[in-house]
Amino acid sequence: MAKSSSLNVRVVEGRALPAKDVSGSSDPYCIVKVDDEVVARTATVWRSLSPFWGEEYTVHLPLDFHQLAFYVLDEDTVGHDDVIGKVSLSRDAIAADPRGIDSWINLSRVDPDAEVQGEICLAVQMLEDALGRCLRCHVLQARDLAPRDISGTSDPFARVFWGSQSVETSTIKKTRFPRWDEVLELRAALGAPSPLRVELWDWDMVGKNDFLGMVEFPPQVLQQKPPNGWFRLRPFPRAEEDSGGSLGALRLKVRLTEDRVLPSRYYRPLSELLATAVLGPAEEDAASPLAVLEELTSGDCRQDLATRLVKLFLGQGLAGPFLDYLTRREVARTTDPNTLFRSNSLASKSMEQFMKLVGMPYLHEVLQPVISRVFEEKKYMELDPCKMELGRTRRISFKGAPSEEHVREASLGLLTGYLGAIVDAIVGSAGRCPAVMRLAFKHLHQRVEERFPQTEHEDVKYLAISGFLFLRFFAPAILTPKLFDLRDQHADPQTSRSLLLLAKAVQSIGNLGQQLGQGKEVWMAPLHPFLLRSVSRVRDFLDRLVDVDEEEEAGGPARALVPRSATVREGYLLKRKEEPGGLAPRFAFKKRYFRLSADALSYAKSPEWQTRSSIPVSHIRAVERVDEGAFQLPHVMQVVTQDGAGALHTTYLQCKPLAAAAHTRPSPWGTGGTRWIRMLRRRWCIGSCSWGGTSSGGNSWRILAWTRLRRLAQ
Repeated sequence: MAKSSSLNVRVVEGRALPAKDVSGSSDPYCIVKVDDEVVARTATVWRSLSPFWGEEYTVHLPLDFHQLAFYVLDEDTVGHDDVIGKVSLSRDAIAADPRGIDSWINLSRVDPDAEVQGEICLAVQMLEDALGRCLRCHVLQARDLAPRDISGTSDPFARVFWGSQSVETSTIKKTRFPRWDEVLELRAALGAPSPLRVELWDWDMVGKNDFLGMVEFPPQVLQQKPPNGWFRLRPFPRAEEDSGGSLGALRLKVRLTEDRVLPSRYYRPLSELLATAVLGPAEEDAASPLAVLEELTSGDCRQDLATRLVKLFLGQGLAGPFLDYLTRREVARTTDPNTLFRSNSLASKSMEQFMKLVGMPYLHEVLQPVISRVFEEKKYMELDPCKMELGRTRRISFKGAPSEEHVREASLGLLTGYLGAIVDAIVGSAGRCPAVMRLAFKHLHQRVEERFPQTEHEDVKYLAISGFLFLRFFAPAILTPKLFDLRDQHADPQTSRSLLLLAKAVQSIGNLGQQLGQGKEVWMAPLHPFLLRSVSRVRDFLDRLVDVDEEEEAGGPARALVPRSATVREGYLLKRKEEPGGLAPRFAFKKRYFRLSADALSYAKSPEWQTRSSIPVSHIRAVERVDEGAFQLPHVMQVVTQDGAGALHTTYLQCKPLAAAAHTRPSPWGTGGTRWIRMLRRRWCIGSCSWGGTSSGGNSWRILAWTRLRRLAQ
């Protein structure tokens, strides 16, 4: 039985952050650390004191991790980024509630003496002779120490305290992985035993030395089991001071999941049970497996359940029957067509997750060109008189004195131009929509039409599809392109407002214009003629979308969701292969241009180079981060492959950041190569995401079924 531990982290938003720039604002971003190792970095939100990130990460962890920390920084174009504050969560605090943490937490000040990392290796002996007690401390080495100097290294030395005595090691210059191998002896007279404390410091020629961390052992430990091995460095003991909200707050969602994974044969009965259920009738049966699972879950847990089920049935080629089963159940228990799929039912969540898993390449193809234009052109658009800034009208070309009417007319022209491109791209994309999505929408169209055949409900079959495709897929992607990988960074405030107006318009089109003029936003009225003209085009598009051959495969395996030849990540990395006789020096790494697809990780000397080497994804057995001490290089990962003869081979890749300071600047591959590792793992093992939630209540067989379902989704 295998054990695994993972953290699901969602950095939602911040509020009331202090202004760090002369403009009276800040450009905040977050860094996420687990035990002092950077595992994720959000995008920067420009010119905002109440930023919204909405970014989610799944971090696979060792079972014995200690602390999770979130640092908020203000990005500066010149000089170092300013630290705003941090939130620290211990493992015990996260694990205290199975549902995890979902709350606002005040930022605390960052104390340099508390920002320690790394470990120290010690071997301690306690001796007694006629002169008294003697403590012999063998200080061997340390690793992964915090960089305190501008060079990105430190000049560490150790200071050992026992009783009233102290002694120091020599100083090792310019390293974060010092090796002393020095034996220090301290003597004390017979009497009350004393604790042992070992401190690490960075030596500075000018000014005071910088603290790197410490370890401390009480007298009883020294007597009963003297320390021998690696020990994690700790800060000086002190209570973390809450700033009382003066530094702002973060809204975080954090959940720790620990799984025990059994061999696949134990999950086969559950797999067969679920497959039998979706292929059978969909009567309202509270005892059916899916009905039981839906009843046991709610909120985020139900969304996790939907994701696992969709992955499971995609892998079995039963995604179509599964979604059709849920649709029949949902439609059968709905009496008012206006409430159809409006709740967070298992059917709604499953269709939403299905579109995200299957339709992301399609979404990018449809929306990417227009979204890129909005970001690059940075046009000022505003229809709400309460939000208009007439001083910005200089950015719009028109004649005459600036007025609300001029701004409205110019904004209307820009909005209809962008919306026209969006609508044209959508209505012309029916043939490019994945076949498995078109079949799911066709079944949805049929079930709704059978349930509500009356003439007055003619639009319900269209609204059922557009409610998912427009309101839960296209509109959210337009509103927050970063969360759908349409952009690497969040929009600035002006662009964000433009995207909001476009998303509102697309929502109105998705509602087939039925709610136009009924809300509070009467200032949207100038757009209504364009929106109404687009509704008929959307109806025609939906008719073409569901006009698909029933003999098409209803749900292919998950690995076929991305075209085999499609490149999902590309760019320059530094590479070297494992060689007999130990590790090669750092200059043995060679610069190569890599491309990652669903089939292979290939590389060549340059993007145009014809001869390419390739590592088939099916041959990859592991993708792991390499300790910096191995090559004295940061951001190195190893890719372990197996050839046809069963022999294992290792390729080392350095995901070198393109910016000068990797810890404070965004890298195209993520902080420390995290994004490359994440992408490789996704290709190597589909479904290697964290498990969320726990079963609440119920008997033991329900808990066992939930655990088995998690395993099946992998």
